[in-house]
Amino acid sequence: MTLKSVVPSKRKKPIDSDQIPYSTISRLTQYLRVVEKLDELGVSNISSAELSEETKINSFLVRKDLSYFGEFGTRGVGYEIPVLRDELKSILGLNRKHKTIVVGAGNLGRALIHYRGFLDKGFEIEAVFDSDPEKIGNKVEEFTIESVFNLEEFLKTTPDISIGIIAVPVASAQFIANLLVANNIRGILNFAPVALEVPPDVVYSSVDLTTHLEIISFYITHPTSYKMGYAE
Repeated sequence: MTLKSVVPSKRKKPIDSDQIPYSTISRLTQYLRVVEKLDELGVSNISSAELSEETKINSFLVRKDLSYFGEFGTRGVGYEIPVLRDELKSILGLNRKHKTIVVGAGNLGRALIHYRGFLDKGFEIEAVFDSDPEKIGNKVEEFTIESVFNLEEFLKTTPDISIGIIAVPVASAQFIANLLVANNIRGILNFAPVALEVPPDVVYSSVDLTTHLEIISFYITHPTSYKMGYAE
C-alpha cells in the first residue's frame, strides 16, 4: 500500500439517488469494509488499483463509483484512508444512528438480535416483537419480547424508528410489511422467503438465505459452468 501523504479534494457532488445505480451502492459497502480494515492496520493511503485488488472489482468501476460523489483523492497518488472512510460512511448514511425494530423472535430473529455488527454500524435495535405467546415476555439480550399486537401502538409512540427487520413466516410477512408501511417505516429488511409488495417510497431489500444456498449448490454441482470464487 502507498504511504505517501495525500491532500484530499474538498469538492463534493450533490447526491441524486435516482441517478446512482444500485450496483454502485452495493460496491461502496465493499470499499468501506476494505478501507476500515486497512485503517485498523494503520495503512494511510490506497490507490484505486490497490482498492480494486482488495475488492476484486475492476479499477475503472472503482473510480467511476466514487466519481458519482466527488473527488476524494489525488490523481496518480490515491486516497487518504481516513478521509475515504469518513466519506463512504457519510454517503451511506452511517454517520448517524438508525433506530430499528425486529419482528420475529424465532431462531433467525434471535441470531439477528445477537449480531453485534448492527450496533457497530449504527443500527440500534429498539424493540423485538413476536406473535407466539410462549415467546412474549421472554428476554433476548436486553430486550423483552413484546406482542406483535402492540407493534402499531409502539410505532405511533416512537416516531423515530426508521427500519423494520422482518423475520417471520411467509404467511405473516406481507401483513407485517403493511403494518410497518402504514406507520411510516420507510426501510424494510425482509428475511421471509417471499416477495413483498411495498409502495415506491419504501426502501425494501429481501434476503432469502435458501436461495443463496441453492445457487451455491448449482455451481458446485456443475463446476465447469462457473469460475470458482465469489458469487454475487
